[in-house]
This record gives sequence, C-alpha cells and structure tokens, in this order.
Amino acid sequence: MHTEHLQNVRPSWVAFGWFIGAAVFSLLTLAMIAAGILDTEGARPADAFWLLLAMFLGYMVGGYFTGARVGAAPILHAVGIGLFSVVFWFVVNVAGEPFGGDAWRSLSPAFFAGVILLQIFSAATGARIGSRAARAATAQPS
Repeated sequence: MHTEHLQNVRPSWVAFGWFIGAAVFSLLTLAMIAAGILDTEGARPADAFWLLLAMFLGYMVGGYFTGARVGAAPILHAVGIGLFSVVFWFVVNVAGEPFGGDAWRSLSPAFFAGVILLQIFSAATGARIGSRAARAATAQPS
C-alpha cells in the first residue's frame, strides 16, 4: 500500500507534530540543564551534541504522534514538519526585526539547513514507526 500522496497530508497534524516536537525538545533541554549536562550559556563544545540529541528525540516523538494519528504519508508529514520550522523561524525573525533583533545573523545557513534536515529525518523516523504501529493495531482482529 502506497500512502505517500499529497492528498493524504493533513496540515493540522503537521503543525501539531511540530508543536509536540518543539515541546519535547524544550522539555529535554530544560531537563539536561537542570541535571547539569548542559550549560545555560551553551558555550561548551559538548553542548552541541546534547542539543542535537534532544532535537532528534523531540521531533521523533512529534513525528510518532503524527504518524500514529494520521497513519498515512509519514515521509510527507515529516517534510511538512521541517518546512513548518522554516516558516516559524521566518515569522519570528520578521516579528523581531522592528525591535532590533539580530536573529537573522545568529545561525549560519549550513547549520540551519543541517538542523532542518535533522528535524525531517527524526520526524520521518518517528512518523514511520507511528504509522506502522497504527496500521498493525487496526489489522489485528478484536
């Protein structure tokens, strides 16, 4: 069964999956700061690894919820979650410019692209696992 069609993408679940991913990422980051694994300034070299791991796990959970709920087009939903990050980043930066924010220059383009690809990969992994679990649950006789 091939479910990777644009007609199977639910934009509301893409946004919800992104929200869940961002929330779990934030929760993991705060837990690592409280445990002393991360520095509040993020200046240590090892902090990048832990932040990327938290991002991977967070967006994997967001992808899982999306895949388990929708059950179709897990890869396209994951790409949507990554693109939603770009849209959110753009809106936040445009809103911050009138107030003197310089967030446009805070990330290099290569790092930003890598983070988006990490989000897409982790959301796709979670969505694929979630959609398979949802299909397996509906296929079993009651």
